Amino acid sequence: MKVSVIIACAGKGERAKQNGNKLFFEYFDEISLTKKAVFLHTLDKFINSNLIDEYIITASYTDYEKISSLVPPFVKVVKGGDSRTQSVKNGLLAVSGDIVLIHDGARPFVSQRIIKDCIESVKAYGSGVTAVPSRDTVCKGNLNIEDYLGKSGLYSVQTPQAFYTKDIINAYERAGDNSFNDDGEVYKAFIGDVRLVQGENKNIKLTYKEDFDALARPQIKMGVGFDCHRLVENRKLILGGIEIPHNKGLLGHSDADVLTHAVMDALLSACGLRDIGYYFPDTDPKFLGADSVKLLEKVIELIRENGYKPKTLSATIMAEKPKLLKIIPTIKENLAMVLGIEVDNLGLGATTLEGLGFVGREEGICAQCSVILERI
Repeated sequence: MKVSVIIACAGKGERAKQNGNKLFFEYFDEISLTKKAVFLHTLDKFINSNLIDEYIITASYTDYEKISSLVPPFVKVVKGGDSRTQSVKNGLLAVSGDIVLIHDGARPFVSQRIIKDCIESVKAYGSGVTAVPSRDTVCKGNLNIEDYLGKSGLYSVQTPQAFYTKDIINAYERAGDNSFNDDGEVYKAFIGDVRLVQGENKNIKLTYKEDFDALARPQIKMGVGFDCHRLVENRKLILGGIEIPHNKGLLGHSDADVLTHAVMDALLSACGLRDIGYYFPDTDPKFLGADSVKLLEKVIELIRENGYKPKTLSATIMAEKPKLLKIIPTIKENLAMVLGIEVDNLGLGATTLEGLGFVGREEGICAQCSVILERI
């Protein structure tokens, strides 16, 4: 079956307060490594899915020429109307596909999985409307709450919304001049039941100024960290929060967990913050003998306050002894749990220095770490 997509770009986007159509706001996407307008990022998601045969964009009369000049030649641009309902009706007149997906131009984070699931839902059930379960209790009211609707069985509707083209055209023709919230509501009013497709929380519609302020920040950040401590007798050897049997331990004001310290510095570096010596000085008695994993938890709070969270991490421990091969999986699991990431997203290795330097002479242990943060 031939599949078409209508990308709705005919709105004004005034709530975004961008001194113009929010769809022309440019941002850098770290995945595609391109900087372009919001609606072009949205279009790219459908092009790159390799699931769409026909592309249609609805544009306001004001933005028609500009949008037409920015899209590839195989994209049809049609003039929208005074409402979303009218704009979609105009877009449907240009559709030649058997199945049509209708999507907001201001939802640039749609995934290939969602696009595919919507198409498959139409083939199986006649429709497919993307939605996510409500995270919050929903109420009805104005200045006062009139009724609590709860959250069980309640969904936030997203796009794309997909249908057999003949059915959704029929629904819109029967809708006349009435306005509807979205295409699924039109379909339900005149055709039949609407099938839900599992959406994603990241598939947000950029609506308010704060959405664009957040978008202006990098989606990912990278940082590196390094630390080393002297090996001495009568100290515990702790790496990544795990105590390891050895005849020596690491010397330091805290528990001297050299691996965790390298991780902490990498996280702080990625956010452009000061190093661990600034936040946890060795002159402060309250950090004497401190559990470094507890300090790591405080660092994670700091980077979350800056709008980021750990995504992936890679670290290397440099130690002549003890041999760490068998304990590495346990250390990985512990660090991944503290960082809140999957174990598969954490790489950890250990190496000797072949007898070279103070590490080779078993006088100390070093660790280095690189980390990628993702915006919350």
